[in-house]
Amino acid sequence: MSDKIQWVYSSQNNEELAQRYNQWAEDYERDLTENFGRPQREPIVDLTIKYVPKNAQILDAGVGTGIMGQSLHKEGYSNLIGIDLSQGMLAEAQKKNVYTELHQMILGEPLDFPNDAFNAVTACGVFTYGHAPSSSFDELIRVTKPTGYIIFTLRPDFYESSDFKEKMTDLETQGKWQLTELGEKYQAEPQGQPDLYLQTWVYQISL
Repeated sequence: MSDKIQWVYSSQNNEELAQRYNQWAEDYERDLTENFGRPQREPIVDLTIKYVPKNAQILDAGVGTGIMGQSLHKEGYSNLIGIDLSQGMLAEAQKKNVYTELHQMILGEPLDFPNDAFNAVTACGVFTYGHAPSSSFDELIRVTKPTGYIIFTLRPDFYESSDFKEKMTDLETQGKWQLTELGEKYQAEPQGQPDLYLQTWVYQISL
């Protein structure tokens, strides 16, 4: 199973990454929950509930198979729009019937949404090796309303070793957003990769 993760991480470009996720889409959830022990409910869900009202328009960025949307829908969120670069993943997310819209879009590129379109953005497991770049935040900030929230997970080791730390700090220095809360570290895949930890960052968009 770790070989499959490395296979995805080693994608050379977005086209290859999308193709590999297309191939993995049907087995993705089973692999993560049964073989890796991925939690059924990620801590990002509770932090979203803490800061985002139930009637909010939320963008699920990097929707995957729709696990995040399904969890939010169970908590009473019904205005959910999802994007992903993989049509295979979007097809699996569609089966959950929890999104009002699903679109193929690539984080790091211009997003086909107007300014201030969403009250909040969530992104779980999206910012990691070989995936969406730190420049994605510029567009996510653009499409989020002032005082809205961008809530996302990051591997602490990736945060320190990549350009994400510098980018996130720079956006705060520019007055684009403010760090509201940093969640506790937790084991993302205790059965498969016990040394893999995630944290959840909560940023509020500036006025």
